[in-house]
Amino acid sequence: MNWGVFEGLLSGVNKYSTAFGRIWLSVVFIFRLLVYLVAAERVWSDDHKDFDCNTRQPGCTNVCFDHFFPVSHIRLWALQLILVTCPSLLVIMHVAYREAREQRLRETKGDSYRCLYPNPGKKRGGLWWTYLLSLIFKAGVDVVFLYIFFRFYRNYTLPRVVKCELPPCPNVVDCFISRPTEKNIFTLFMVVTTCICVVLNLVEATYLIGKRCHEC
Repeated sequence: MNWGVFEGLLSGVNKYSTAFGRIWLSVVFIFRLLVYLVAAERVWSDDHKDFDCNTRQPGCTNVCFDHFFPVSHIRLWALQLILVTCPSLLVIMHVAYREAREQRLRETKGDSYRCLYPNPGKKRGGLWWTYLLSLIFKAGVDVVFLYIFFRFYRNYTLPRVVKCELPPCPNVVDCFISRPTEKNIFTLFMVVTTCICVVLNLVEATYLIGKRCHEC
């Protein structure tokens, strides 16, 4: 990872965000991204290797693991973080487009140049809509992934023992999940931080709409 580029993107997102947006960025970066990179990947690194069933039937363990873990927590969280952060980058790209357009007009018209965007980063016109839609999209993505996790892993928790009777298992076998308590703690932590991010996005969207209505 190129941390210089990453730092530049973070500073850009922080620069064009409201106070609520800066809090959201801190929660995502510190409590979701860093926890994901530093701890969560290691917790789930042994999920398949240490998934143990009390049978030696070839293929039974793999079939049962695929049934109870259709998609890895880690891959779902990675996709969720990518989809949640992309809209903020679109806001930066919109501001960059405004600045580039301003620069082209300045070079083309010279002294007769009339400023289109006195402050390219000010949330007016199309940029206001881009920012508002990005908030709605981010909140929607988090809600969808909360529902996906709930459907795959009921109550966001993993049992210590699961019973599997899928072919080619010879009968009902007991399968044991590696470190279920530790995984449940991290899962609930990520769920709580996701809910906080949803609330922050909705509060920021309400703030933007209310501020715009007050100005009008």
